[in-house]
Amino acid sequence: MKYLYIFFFSIFISFKLHAQRVLNHNAVYKITYFRSADGKPKEDRNPIVVIASAKQNLISNASILDHKAKYPYEQGIVTKPEQILFQVADLSADHQIATDDSTAIAKQVLEFGAETKVILGYICKRATMVVNSNRIDLWYTTDAGIKAAPTSLGQNLGLVLEQVRNGNSYVTATKIEEVKKAMPIDPGKISSKLTDGLTYKDLLWKSRFITLNVFNNETINFIDKPQSNDSVFRFAGGTVIARKVKFPKMANPNVFVDLTEQSKGDAYDRTGSVFIIPTDKTISLMDALKNSVKALPVYDNGNGKKYQGVVATADYNPVIELMRFFTPFGVGKYNTLKLKDKNWADKVYYRQDVSELFPVVNGKEAWVAVFIGNYDKGGHQVSLNITLHNGGRPKEAKEVILPLFNSTNVLEMAGQEYATMFSSEKGLEVSFTLTKDLKDAKLRYITTGHGGWGNGDEFVPRKNTIWLDGKEVFAFTPWRQDCGSYRLSNPASGNFESGLSSSDLSRSNWCPGTVTNPNWISLGDLKAGTHTIRVTIPMGKPEGGSSSAWNVSGVLLGEE
Repeated sequence: MKYLYIFFFSIFISFKLHAQRVLNHNAVYKITYFRSADGKPKEDRNPIVVIASAKQNLISNASILDHKAKYPYEQGIVTKPEQILFQVADLSADHQIATDDSTAIAKQVLEFGAETKVILGYICKRATMVVNSNRIDLWYTTDAGIKAAPTSLGQNLGLVLEQVRNGNSYVTATKIEEVKKAMPIDPGKISSKLTDGLTYKDLLWKSRFITLNVFNNETINFIDKPQSNDSVFRFAGGTVIARKVKFPKMANPNVFVDLTEQSKGDAYDRTGSVFIIPTDKTISLMDALKNSVKALPVYDNGNGKKYQGVVATADYNPVIELMRFFTPFGVGKYNTLKLKDKNWADKVYYRQDVSELFPVVNGKEAWVAVFIGNYDKGGHQVSLNITLHNGGRPKEAKEVILPLFNSTNVLEMAGQEYATMFSSEKGLEVSFTLTKDLKDAKLRYITTGHGGWGNGDEFVPRKNTIWLDGKEVFAFTPWRQDCGSYRLSNPASGNFESGLSSSDLSRSNWCPGTVTNPNWISLGDLKAGTHTIRVTIPMGKPEGGSSSAWNVSGVLLGEE
C-alpha cells in the first residue's frame, strides 16, 4: 500500500509540474521563440517575438522591438477575430509598405496527429501541413486560453509553442510573460500604404540589395552615324554602347550582372560581351572608341597580322570581361515564325556572378560597356543591371586583379582584327610584372571558338593549353553539348533535313542564347618579378573566304 501511495503521489507531482495556468484572455503576452537546427542554435540568436492579445497578434523579433534592426525589416499582424494577415515592411526610416490577405490563414489545410509532448509545461498536440513540399509540424496547446504562433501558420489552432520544418529546423518557445503596457497597432493607420501582394514582395525583395541600372532598352545595331547622348555613348557603328557608372564602396559584396536581350531585326546568333574599360594607364580602349583602333597597341606574333589592343602592355590594359554571352536566333522579333508546340520566349535573360572582379571598381567611377557583333540596322535591344548584395563572401586579403588579355574584337565594326593569332604556334602571349609575391594566383579564363561552317572551329573541338613561364599548367577542350536545351529562345534557327535545328548543335563552349562561364585555372604562388602566360589552340585553317577565330579573355587574380 505504501508503494502504491508513493506511485500515485509521484504522478500527481509530475502533473503539477507540467500543468500551467490558463492565461488571461484580456491580458497581453510576450512569447519568445528561438531557432535551432539539428540540435544546434541558429547563429543569429535574434529570437522571434510574438505580442499576443485578444485583438491581434504581432509577429516580430527582438532587434525590431529593441529598435536595433537594420532596414529593411518585416513584421506580421493578425487581426482577431477576422483573421486578416497584414504584412508590414519598413524599407527605410521614412518608407513603409504593407499588404493584407484575408484568406491566408483560413485556407490552411492541416492534418492532426495523436502524439503529444510537453513544452513550457503545456501538453501540446501535433498538427501538420505541407508548404512548398516542406513538411511543417505545429505543436500547439489549447490549455493556455490564447491563440498565437511564431509565423502565420496555425494561428487558429491555439498557442503554437513549436514549429518544425522537415524534422530538423525548429522554432521553439522559451518564455511566456505578461506585458503590462502594450499599444496595439491600428491596421487603419497602414491602410494608405497597402499594395497588392506581388508588388509588396517585389518592393521588399528589391530593397534588400543595390541595383545599378546601366542600360534600359538600348539598341545595339549597325548604322553609319550612331547617336550618343549625355549618358549613353555609341561606338563602332553602334555595336558598342558604354556608360560611366559610379560604384558604391562596399565590403565583399556578392555582385551580379543581369542582362536581357531580344532581337529588333538581326536573326542570327551573335557574340556578346559585357566589360569594364580600364582607364588607369596612358592608353585605354576609350581612346580607340572615340578616335580609331590605331590608338591601340599592336600585338604581333609573327603570323603576318596585327592584332590591336588584345594584350596588356606597360601603357595599356585590355578590357575586363564581366560576362560573355551569345544572342539566340531572333528571339522576340521573329516569334511570328510558328512551329507546333513551340512557345517562344519573349526575350533572353542572362545572369552571372562577377563578385571576384568587384575590387576593380569598388567605390570608383568606371566605364561599363556592352558589345554585340552584328551588321543589322535593326540589331538588338538590351537592358543591363548590376546588383550588389551585402554579406555572403568571406573577407579577403589585399586582392590583386590584373587584366592580361582579351581577344574578342569588340571594335570589329571599326576595323579591329579577328582573333586568328592561334594560327601561329606562339598563339597569344603576354608578359606581366609583379611588384610583390602573389599567393594562390588564378587565371579567370573565358574561351569560345568561332567559324560558322561545318569545318570551322565553332563546330570542331580544339584543345586549349595554358602555359606559365614556358611550362604547361592547364589544358582542356572547351565544348557545349546542351545547346538543344535552349530551343525555345531560337525562333529563327535554321532547321535541317535531319530534323535538327541549328540551335541544337554542340559548339566550342557556347550555345545560342546562353552565357559562357569562366574557367578558374590555378597558377599557384607566384614570386615577384616578370612572368609570361601563353595560350595555344590548334586553330583550323581557312576554307575559301571563311576562317576560324578564338575569343579568349584572361584576368589574373590573387592575394599579396
